[in-house]
Amino acid sequence: MSNPWLHIVGIGEDGMDGLLPATRAIVEAAEVIVGGERHHQLAEGISAERVSWPSPFDALIDLLLAHKGRRVVVLATGDPLWFSVGARIGRAMEPGEIVYHPQLSAFQLAAARMGWSLPDVETLTVHGRPVEQMIAFIQPDVRLLILTTGADTPAQIARFLSERGFGQSRMSVLANMGGKNEARFDGVAESWDHVVPPFNTLAVECLAAPDAALLPRVPGLADDLFQHDGTMTKQEVRAATLAKLMPMRGALLWDVGTGCGSVAVEWMRGARYARAIGIEPRADRRAMAAANALALGVPKLELIEGRVPEALAGLEAPDAVFIGGGLSGAVFEAAWAALRPLGRLVCNAVTLESEALLLELHKRHGGQLVKLQVHRAEPVGGLTGWRPLMPVTQWSLIKR
Repeated sequence: MSNPWLHIVGIGEDGMDGLLPATRAIVEAAEVIVGGERHHQLAEGISAERVSWPSPFDALIDLLLAHKGRRVVVLATGDPLWFSVGARIGRAMEPGEIVYHPQLSAFQLAAARMGWSLPDVETLTVHGRPVEQMIAFIQPDVRLLILTTGADTPAQIARFLSERGFGQSRMSVLANMGGKNEARFDGVAESWDHVVPPFNTLAVECLAAPDAALLPRVPGLADDLFQHDGTMTKQEVRAATLAKLMPMRGALLWDVGTGCGSVAVEWMRGARYARAIGIEPRADRRAMAAANALALGVPKLELIEGRVPEALAGLEAPDAVFIGGGLSGAVFEAAWAALRPLGRLVCNAVTLESEALLLELHKRHGGQLVKLQVHRAEPVGGLTGWRPLMPVTQWSLIKR
């Protein structure tokens, strides 16, 4: 194990005075201190070489390694491993090279100010990330603590809440917590008009109106929540499809023939940090998928143009593959070869030709073959009758 040479120190609004004596001694003995302008201001009076965050920020690891052999301190806000720079550094370096010195996090301080129990709260960050990703967490009676990306973020989130029928949600912006300039701004989403400091944490108590949009994390969102041209995996079949794909934390889905993106969107909503790549040759459908991803809180959906199987070459190996369009023997072989161990593959077919191919693949590879038939009640004159959707043949298997 390497000897630690890098110390990552959490610092709060009270600066050096808030550090433990041992941690303060480490900062004072540093030869190099790396951090943002605000961090350097909180740790004034130390003669170490000062280094600002690099631009682009991805160059940070190379910057730190260039100083290896010296006493290096990275200053971060609060807990360096909770939505902060420490996690990124830790993924790139050996654990034995780093010592972490956590401070109270913004989440802990905000929960204390609000009187909320942290286990009962969703903790999110949109700092340096698309603000739209918080939309997936808007649900009745949920409490959110959100690290924002600037002074404009609370107003953006207030708009998202209001547009979805959560305009009465209570919002509190907490700024400069633990410092002499600590401030709090309270209001409700539909009338939010505060001008707040750029460095803040937002607390939201989601309150739904009777007509609010209900967007559960469990797959099976209503079809009319998606922009589509009629060609999509319908709600009931989509729920069954996602059950077989099994969304998991951080897992990657290939959505082959993504169309309007309904399966990829629900996959990403189904587990924290789940990722998806949608492969779709038509530009109009990629545009719909992108709009659906933004509207439903998964702005990181990646969409690529191309035809399969050629478009699959060079993509990161997936944890799951859904083939909803473009099914062929060659497409299956390419997807199956790329699929990681314990990966899940699901194919849906509506034509007789595609069904025949699934029957043949099932004979060769096993798995589960089912026929899904959905009838929806619709008006028939002045009465009501059952109208069938096209039956779907679904083949699924796990790579073991």
